Amino acid sequence: MGEWGFLSALLDKVQIHSTVVGKVWLSVLFIFRIMVLGAGAEKVWGDEQSNMICNTKQPGCKNVCYDHAFPISHIRFWVLQIICVSTPTLIYLGHVMHVVHKEKKLREYREKHPNVEIVKHPKYSDDKGHVKIKGNLLGNYMTSIFFRIILEVAFIVGQYYLYGFIMDPLVVCSRAPCPFTVECYMSRPTEKTIFIIFMLVMSCISLVLNVVEIFYLACCRSSRRKSKMLQAPAIPVHPRINGNSMMNTEKYGLHDASHSTA
Repeated sequence: MGEWGFLSALLDKVQIHSTVVGKVWLSVLFIFRIMVLGAGAEKVWGDEQSNMICNTKQPGCKNVCYDHAFPISHIRFWVLQIICVSTPTLIYLGHVMHVVHKEKKLREYREKHPNVEIVKHPKYSDDKGHVKIKGNLLGNYMTSIFFRIILEVAFIVGQYYLYGFIMDPLVVCSRAPCPFTVECYMSRPTEKTIFIIFMLVMSCISLVLNVVEIFYLACCRSSRRKSKMLQAPAIPVHPRINGNSMMNTEKYGLHDASHSTA
């Protein structure tokens, strides 16, 4: 788990600047993907190539058969998936840190020069560094979620086309330098299938959470617009005297009561 420490520390900072659904997504990523991958899956797989048994002693045949069945190891595939899915979030974190640093410098300048009138004010963060997800930050955040959805779908489809979702204990290979059609057998296929299905379920849950967060942000944005419209000041309407109506009133002998009394 030591190699995941740097990525975990960065993603932990993202939690402060995320929505409620985003915090749940990060928790799923930490606990059920990174921790399970580091603590359990690596021990289950180990070096599956050395544990594979083939019915031939031809040098190089087992290596070719393993490469044919598994172009990339499941562990390396999941590591690549987690890193790629986390990259849009890390880009969003970089944008947030840039905005917070920029607005912090603006506050310091306003404190040092109180007599100078500055039109620009901090827009996204407060004095404690808490960020409001709106404007450009909201656009960047929704873009990162959109790319996370695309990457999750791409890796799920890629895993299906590479080796499916069930570990087949028998691998049949007829590539050179194998002298004939060779049968190889994987170790612990049922246990590995359980981990494959578990990681697939976690990917689907993460995908659903990303879609839910998109709708959550869209609903929050529409509610903010409605509240702004309701809080908008009313425009006073001044009565206007129509010259034609006054002429028509005089023409038909309709006068104001005060004038007639006079």
